[in-house]
Order: sequence, then C-alpha cells, then structure tokens
Amino acid sequence: MQFFMEYSKKSNEPCTMNDQNRNPIAILGAGLAGLTAAVHLKRHGIPFQLFESGDHVAGLCKSERDSDGFTYDCGVHFITNRLAAAVGISTECQPMAKYGETVHLRGKEYSYPLGLMKSARFVSSAIIAKTQALFSKPSITALQYYRNRYGKTFADEVALPLTEAWSGVEGHEISAAVGQKFVNNLPRMLMLLSAAKATKRVVGIGYASTITESPSAWHVYPRNGIAAVCVKQAEEVADMIRLKSRIEEIHVEGNCVQSVVCNGETIPVSGVISTAPVHNLSKMVRGSDSLAPLQSFRYRAMLFINLKLSGPSGLKDVVTWIPERKFPFFRLSDIGMGLPWLVPDGKSQVTCDIGCQIGDEKWSASDEHLIELCTAGLDEIIPGIRSRLLGSRVVRVPLAYPIFHLEYEQVRQRFEKGTGIRGLLSVGRNGEFAHTLMEDVYWRTRWKVSDYLETIGD
Repeated sequence: MQFFMEYSKKSNEPCTMNDQNRNPIAILGAGLAGLTAAVHLKRHGIPFQLFESGDHVAGLCKSERDSDGFTYDCGVHFITNRLAAAVGISTECQPMAKYGETVHLRGKEYSYPLGLMKSARFVSSAIIAKTQALFSKPSITALQYYRNRYGKTFADEVALPLTEAWSGVEGHEISAAVGQKFVNNLPRMLMLLSAAKATKRVVGIGYASTITESPSAWHVYPRNGIAAVCVKQAEEVADMIRLKSRIEEIHVEGNCVQSVVCNGETIPVSGVISTAPVHNLSKMVRGSDSLAPLQSFRYRAMLFINLKLSGPSGLKDVVTWIPERKFPFFRLSDIGMGLPWLVPDGKSQVTCDIGCQIGDEKWSASDEHLIELCTAGLDEIIPGIRSRLLGSRVVRVPLAYPIFHLEYEQVRQRFEKGTGIRGLLSVGRNGEFAHTLMEDVYWRTRWKVSDYLETIGD
C-alpha cells in the first residue's frame, strides 16, 4: 500500500529509461475510450498500436437490428449534438424525439424530479434532512448520503432501493460517492428544463460532468444505432487496430512500463493506455504489485430483456424507474418513444433492466424464464401486455456497473488519481472504475491522454 502514498509523485515523472519514447504506445481495447485515445494520439503524431481481443471494434457500444426491424443496443446510451460533432457523425444523427423519467411507486407515477418535488411526503422529509444536515458529519455510506441530502422518505423508498438493485449491495455497505449519479445542482437543472421547454429540444441534463451542460447541448442519436460513434473513429485509425489480439502481460521495470505481451509476442512500448476492467488490469502487470489491491474491485452484471410489442408501450416516459423490490427489474426503457426510427411503425420496444452477478440464479436462467418473469411483472404496469407481445431478445452484459463497496473505497479514491506506474494510464468506464456515460467517457479520455503525454516525456 506504500505505492498509494507516493503515486502522485511517481506517476508524474517522465519515463526516460532505455530511450523508451521511440516505441509505440499500446492501447488496450477498441471501445469508445480506446478509439478516442487512438484518434487523439494519431492527430498528435504519436506512434501507437491498438489491441482488441475481440473480432470487432466498439465493445459494448454496438447495435444490432433484427429481421423485424427492431434495433438492440447494450443498454441505454446517451450522446449530444456536441459529442456527435466532435466525433464527426452529426449528419448521421437525428434529435431525440422525447425524453423524460418517471418513478413508478405504489401504483402511482411521479415525473422525475419535478413530480417528486410536488409530493408533500418527499418535500417535508427533505426539508427536515436539510436542517439536520447542518449539524451532521460528512456522509460515508450511500444510506447516509441519500438520507442527509434528500430526506429519509425519498432515500428509503426510491434512491436506496434503486442503488441496491443495480449494485447488489446494501446501502450501508456502499460508498457515499455513488451519489454522484444524481443531479445535485437544482437551480441549473431547472434552468436546463426551462431551456428544453422553450427550444422544444431534449437538452442534456445530468449526463455529463466533465464539461458544462448547457441549452446548446441536446440529445441526438445515430439513425443506425449507437455503434456509429465508434465506427467513425475506427475509420481514422483502422490501419493501427489489431483485432483478436489480447494483451496478456504488461512488463514493468523500475516502476515504468517497458513492454507488453500479445498472443505470446513481446512488444516494446513507451507506455500503455488501458480500458480493461481494473481487476483484470492488475492481473496483467508483471514487475510490480502496486495494483494488486484492485483485484478485489467488483462490477455488477446486467440482463437487458427486450420485449417487442404491437402498438404503443403504455409507459409514460422513455425511462421508468421501479424502486419497489417486488418487481424483478429496476428500470424500464421505451426505446421507440425517444428514438422512433429504431423500431418499426406501429410497434414499441420495452427494455427491462435486471441486476445480477455472473453465475447466480438470474444470470443462469433461461431466456424463456427471464421473459416470463418480466412479462408477469409488467402485467401490473402495462395491463394486457401479454396479448401484444410479438417477440423478445435477452442481452447479457457481464460488466455493466462498478460497485462502490466500502471495503475498498480508500483504494478506489487513490486510484482515481492515477495508477502509480509511470507510462500506465487507465481510461474509460471500466478502466476508471467510474459511473460515467458516453459524453463523459469521450471528453475525460481526451484530457487524460493529453496530460498523460506530458508524463511520458513527449
């Protein structure tokens, strides 16, 4: 653990051993973060090789269209016109038709957040919490954070059940840092909501923190699915991408990256930019045990059950949050309501999100069982859904959300500031072990790579 006491000093010292900078930088993973890093390096004339263990680029940022005309993405993705312009796919995108979030609780629908703010139960509880918070100690757990910030009613009935559903951990075992997923600046949020109403655009709210959200940044989506974001970037660096090329080891000497091993071949490098899940990254490193504590970090797996329906879904908004534990899912998404070109005319698609762990009962369940489980749960929310069901598709994502467990929170906070190994940078949602969406992944990767180039003596 001594490494973590000195990482800020070590990670900012240039790598000069053996004149390494003549060798390329190895980028691990051809998802959004890896491709963003590759494009950035190419435009700055920095030699690199991008290694992708799979047989295609984009990772989880992919889309598939079935024979019935329904498009499936791995979960819900959000991008804005700002990101589309930066990547170069503005002409391939259309503005999102509609977006809203609803909380389904005890048979009632509350728009988020304004509907909840109109409820006397939630407001009175929040006021009491705000008063008590003036004399409270800083929150350590998610349970404390939600209760202190939003009140016991909202915390216990909405925020905690949802957080526990997608993390699989009780609120008193989760770090308060998980609260960063919620929009915390109420005046700014109200300003953006007003701008959205005035401009009739789906202004981005709460989906980017790296750069300031504004009325000029609204949600768009590629006509052929989210994969367009990565495909466009891959075109620019296609000659430097090596598919079916798994990095097995990262060799370190004197706390500085020296080489990588890919499919049994040792390749000298001047540095490594990794998008690998951090517990896997720590297992690759040879010559240093600095990252060994990261092997205890855990990710939550997700099941996305896509139900194809005739007619409109019957849901109120694009996203419906389901905090009650009697339901098997915690979120419902009506893809066609916000992105009508992704579903056939006169039909709809509802995606049910179920949190699980690889190998548990839910993960191992048959598609037929999961579909029946969701359909039975939806009977209460969408009456008559069975008679309109046209088909379905189940998507399993083994690494969907990082779990901010208190048992390794101090290590996680230190890791936020760097790997501590000179020449080794970890970026992306899995690589940073962070709750970030596409907008943040893109911009954070760009500025982190810029800073990184200075540390390796470019």
